[in-house]
Amino acid sequence: MKIRDVYGRGRPVFSFEFFPPKTDKGEANLMATCADLQDAVQPDFVSVTYGAGGSTRDRTHAIVSRVQKELRITAMAHQTCIASTRDEVRRSVESLEASGIENILALRGDPPEEDAGFEPPAGGFAHATDLIEYLRESHDLSIGGAFYPEGHPESSSAEDDLHWTKRKLAAGADFLISQIFFDNRYYFDFVDRAAAAGIDTPLVPGIMPITNVAQIQRFTKMCGATIPPELDARLRRHADDPAAVMATGVEHAITQCRELLERGAPGLHFYTLNKSHATRTILAAIRR
Repeated sequence: MKIRDVYGRGRPVFSFEFFPPKTDKGEANLMATCADLQDAVQPDFVSVTYGAGGSTRDRTHAIVSRVQKELRITAMAHQTCIASTRDEVRRSVESLEASGIENILALRGDPPEEDAGFEPPAGGFAHATDLIEYLRESHDLSIGGAFYPEGHPESSSAEDDLHWTKRKLAAGADFLISQIFFDNRYYFDFVDRAAAAGIDTPLVPGIMPITNVAQIQRFTKMCGATIPPELDARLRRHADDPAAVMATGVEHAITQCRELLERGAPGLHFYTLNKSHATRTILAAIRR
């Protein structure tokens, strides 16, 4: 099923993101996690990321193919362009299509080394917008993109960030999934500005349950997201108590998700970090 057809059916869409593990044992564990979520919450679709610089392409392809064929869950592969020529992207996408994958999340991608600058490869794509345009013109796919409620780290202003969001949609993106955020004001402010600019494409909030303080500090530093001061203080107080951190993070995510759905978000996309417990707990709570 093409994901663009899932949105707009009058109910929230629930989806989950995984990253490709580095070992066969890790892949087996991930398939078990996907099966666990399938049995418990029946996700509308799942996505599988690329490593920095496109470093995990083969395992990404293998996992999305297995999830769709073996578990019969609609799967979406991430496709980046940061370290690939146009011809390499074409071969990658054709490989996915040959495996029955009809959905791609088109991203520029992260440099393979932290803080490394981005230089478009010769014969490649400079922006996610260029990749989206190529996919729309050359392949029969449902295409997703990213948006940034707090602004892309490289954007010069909120207006510049919205400009590039509109460019992605004009190039052919069917829906957009957000970078992580922990204060819903940023999401709703972005949605309001997008609506004022004539955007009516599904803008899906991306949710990451906080389960580890050091980990979330690293993620937010990389992507430019912020943690509300009150939540940050609570997490720091419990930094040495994993159970308390998990409880605090899950509680915050439940409150966040309830408000998002009550105020009209088209669904929720969970960044699972390849674990199912926190996501299952959150979904059970909001469905009640």
